[in-house]
Amino acid sequence: MSIEDLVDDTALVVVMTEAQYVKTVLASNFRSQGRGGKGVTGAKLKTDDIVKRVIFTSAHAYLLFFSNRGRVYRLRAHELPERERATKGVPIVNLLPLQLGETIEAIIDTRNFDAERFLFFATRDGVVKKTAFNEYDNGRRDGLIALNLRDNDELVRVIETSGTDEIFMVSKSGMTIRFSETEVRPMGRAAAGVRGMKLRPSDKVVSVDVARDDVAILMVTEAGYGKRTQLDKFRSQTRGGIGVRGIQIGEKKGAVVSAFMAGLDDEIVAVTSGGSTIRTDVRNISSQGRTATGVRVMSVEPGQTVTSVALILSTDDE
Repeated sequence: MSIEDLVDDTALVVVMTEAQYVKTVLASNFRSQGRGGKGVTGAKLKTDDIVKRVIFTSAHAYLLFFSNRGRVYRLRAHELPERERATKGVPIVNLLPLQLGETIEAIIDTRNFDAERFLFFATRDGVVKKTAFNEYDNGRRDGLIALNLRDNDELVRVIETSGTDEIFMVSKSGMTIRFSETEVRPMGRAAAGVRGMKLRPSDKVVSVDVARDDVAILMVTEAGYGKRTQLDKFRSQTRGGIGVRGIQIGEKKGAVVSAFMAGLDDEIVAVTSGGSTIRTDVRNISSQGRTATGVRVMSVEPGQTVTSVALILSTDDE
């Protein structure tokens, strides 16, 4: 009998802050609200701390923690401390053997390590890499090399892919690029990757996802604005280009914080730098063209910004 036989596979929300505090909260503690609402307190924070990662998962899932130095660590979700919604978490360094100066920058959850699937990486400077998923099926306490980063680059996001998917990248300035995953050959864990998106000075990648015909790309900005745009508005291009504009931003709207492939029956949870959260239906967010600025998704208090957005996929029992 394993520990998982004794633990209910409960729906959980993993919350992680910029100061590297982490906890799980029962998913039922987040109520759905209409677009534009103020939300409810989702985390008790230290002074100057902000929420950076929100992951919807379940107790039996594996959580892969990817660090700024290109290493990956693994835990089961139920191994993280469960807290009330407004209670502070614990330092992640108490749970993972991180080195001095090493921080967790991305989290992915999974239930199996399929040899036919891949992990696809995107970095801040537009580099991408894909590696067979089963190369990360290792429970070594001291972690594994996930990718070799160039200069001062850092990891932005990791996604599961089939090896032949269409990849969609979004930058903080609202630029986007769509290209075939087949343009990126499989590489080992220690490889550095190839150019996925060419960025203008001061721009950086904020998201990578698999382009799906049955959903739209949903983007949310720092000021709480968001919109959905159908994928047929974005033609497939060659890997490594600048891409096309996906949303108009400015001082009022703020930079793009997050972007997802979202269906009408999905929901999102947005989190502010003050620790407030709001859960709302994707169908409440307007569908607009590539260059539109979006509608208000969350009312943000003065001096605060949206720091993280999580996508909740629809299920048959919800």
